[in-house]
Amino acid sequence: MSTTLYPVIGLMSGTSGDGLDLAYCQFSKDENWSFEFLHTSTVSFPGHLKDRLLDSHLLSALDLALLDVDFGKWMGEKVREFCQTNQIEPLAVCSHGHTVFHQPTKGLSLQIGNGWALRVASGLPVINDFRMLDIQLGGQGAPLVPIGDELLFPESDFCVNLGGIANISMAQKGQRLAFDCSPFNLLLNPLAETLGAPYDDRGNWARSGTVNQEFLDLLNQLPFYQLNQAKSLGREDMEETFLPLIKKSRNSPQDKLATLIEHYAYQLSQIIQNHQVNEKPSVLITGGGAYNQYFIERLDEHLHGNWNLLPASKELIEFKEALIFAFLGVLRMREETNCLASVTGASQDSCGGVWYH
Repeated sequence: MSTTLYPVIGLMSGTSGDGLDLAYCQFSKDENWSFEFLHTSTVSFPGHLKDRLLDSHLLSALDLALLDVDFGKWMGEKVREFCQTNQIEPLAVCSHGHTVFHQPTKGLSLQIGNGWALRVASGLPVINDFRMLDIQLGGQGAPLVPIGDELLFPESDFCVNLGGIANISMAQKGQRLAFDCSPFNLLLNPLAETLGAPYDDRGNWARSGTVNQEFLDLLNQLPFYQLNQAKSLGREDMEETFLPLIKKSRNSPQDKLATLIEHYAYQLSQIIQNHQVNEKPSVLITGGGAYNQYFIERLDEHLHGNWNLLPASKELIEFKEALIFAFLGVLRMREETNCLASVTGASQDSCGGVWYH
C-alpha cells in the first residue's frame, strides 16, 4: 500500500466486561512509527448484553453462536454512530473481540464479535481474530500488544498494562520479551463490588486493609509464578486457581484487597528488577489499574524508589489497548509482522488477523 497515513478505529472489549473502547487513531510511518488519538469513546454494554458476555463461557453452542453475531452487530452499530458523530471515514475497524475461551495448550482462543456482522453494521472493512494464527503456530496467542510497545513506545524500558490481567513487555537482548505478570482487576473488582462500588477507587479500600501474610505466601507460591517460558493467564485460571484461594480466606474484603495489591506489587517488582538493564528503568503504566494510587505506592516501595514512572495522558491510560489493536490492523494491511514469536512462544513471527473487505 502506498498510503503513509492510516486513520483506523481500534475496538477493545476487556475481560472484565466494563464496556467497549473505541479509539480513532492516525498512524504514520517515516523512519519510525508515530500515532495520535483523534477521537475516543467508551460505550457501556447494555445490561442484557453485559450479562450474556460475562456468562458467555457457560452458554450452549447455539446461544454462543447467536451472541457472536449479536455482539458483532452491536459493535458495528456503535462504530457507525461514532463515525457519524465525529464525521470520520476510517480505513478499517480493528477489533479484539470479547474473549470467551483462552486455552492455547489445546490450540484454542475464542474471541466473539462476528466479523461479517460487524462489517455490515458498521459499513467499514473489519480486521479481527488476531490470536488464532499464532496459536496454530504453537504460540500462546498472547500477549499481542508488545509489537505496538516496541514500535510506538521505544523510549520505555518496560510497558505495563493493568487491566483485568497485568502484563508487561520489554526489550531484552535484541528481542521483545513479554508475558502476563499476575491477575489484576479481574480479582480486585469483584471484591470492590461486595463493598458497594464497581472498583476500589485509587486503592483506598486496599490501603485501609491489612496484608495477611499466610494468604500472601499462598498467592506467591502458585505454580504460574514458577514458569519461565512464554505464559499467559485467562478467565479459566481465575476460576481454577485464584478464586478458590480468595474464597477460602476468611479475611475482610479490605484485607483481601490489601493482600492482592501487595502480591501484585511484589510480582511486578521482581520482574522489573530481574530484567532491568538501566540502573533506573523507565516504566509506562496504562490500563485502569494505573489509577490505583495505592498499588503505585506499593510498587515504588518494592522497587526502593529506583525507577522512573513515565507520564501518560488520560487517553493513553484508558485507550492504549484499543490504540494497539488499531495498529495491529494497520500492520495486517501492510502485510507486516504483528505478532512476535519471542513473546508468544510460537515457531515463527506472523501477521495475524482476518480481513473482512
